[in-house]
Amino acid sequence: MNALLRSMGWPVVCGILLALLIIQQFPQWIGLPAHDIVLREVSAQRSNMGLVSYSRGVERASPAVANIYTSKAVEPGADGSLRDYADSLPAPARRQSSLGSAVILNPDGYLLTNNHVIAGADEILVALKDGREALATLIGTDPETDLAVLKIDLPNLPAITIDSRDEQRIGDVVMAIGNPFGLGQTVTMGIISATGRNQLGLNTYEDFIQTDAAINQGNSGGALVDAEGNLIGINTAIFSQSGAAQGIGFAIPVRLAVEVMQAIIQHGHVIRGWLGVEVQPLTPELAESFGLEVSQGIVVASLYRNGPAWNAGLLPGDVILKIDGEPATSGRQAMNQVARAKPGDSIRLDVLRNGEPASFTAEVGVRPSFRT
Repeated sequence: MNALLRSMGWPVVCGILLALLIIQQFPQWIGLPAHDIVLREVSAQRSNMGLVSYSRGVERASPAVANIYTSKAVEPGADGSLRDYADSLPAPARRQSSLGSAVILNPDGYLLTNNHVIAGADEILVALKDGREALATLIGTDPETDLAVLKIDLPNLPAITIDSRDEQRIGDVVMAIGNPFGLGQTVTMGIISATGRNQLGLNTYEDFIQTDAAINQGNSGGALVDAEGNLIGINTAIFSQSGAAQGIGFAIPVRLAVEVMQAIIQHGHVIRGWLGVEVQPLTPELAESFGLEVSQGIVVASLYRNGPAWNAGLLPGDVILKIDGEPATSGRQAMNQVARAKPGDSIRLDVLRNGEPASFTAEVGVRPSFRT
């Protein structure tokens, strides 16, 4: 009996394996769904999950992101010690170098970077992803937005595409492309964490995009792009207690950056509107002290003598409610609105003076340069 079972065992095992193979290849023979149907269902599910790779966007944007290397002569110390032996040192030892990133916005060779990347440099080297290098000419800077425009002379330059949307959405996927720590071009990914960040004390004019894409030293001046590789901002700063990325980075919106670049190319500097007024928020305490029932507006704290607001008749204590019909919600918003106006334009100011409504018309002046 045992011999009979042993003799039948191998054919049974072979039969079972053959049956399993047939079921795997032709499941529909026993009523199971065919493999091609299952694969189509999985594919359909994946198509609803969004992009699983951002390589195409990176391929579009990365050629237009360049590495920046700057150098400047080392100044002698207070005791003049460097001057005593500088002539005996090789040239590289008498110089200090720094690095950053820049973005090619124009095939004619115009690049945007941060002012702090090239500040004080007497030589700026631009290194492209394709291996080419060129010394850059500094066209102009705008310290109040921390932007600078460079120009290089090379043929067939790749220019980045710009996102045409006016507003970015919190939660949009973004990528930061730059040259962190001099490692070479690097891409990091995250989302837009917030928009309209200001009052950070970084620049005079602040309207930052906040992102959790890792931004480190050397990323400054590089590109913040969307999932398709379109430029949405110029990476500028990080919030960090250690000097390394902690998931809070800031980029200048591309709309503002392009406006600054065009002004610098056309005029050599940025011309901004100015009213010559210092304001402060209308807090509930101030509103109560003025006997006001309004909760929105900005209070005139002081005026520049013979400035546009002074000449229009504004006084300290006036509460500005609207500027050219737009509600005055904050001093920062009001300053940005006036800065976008052209000098010589007239602006209507709706105010409350001693609780009574009044209106004034001020001629926009040219904002003086308060920073160097």
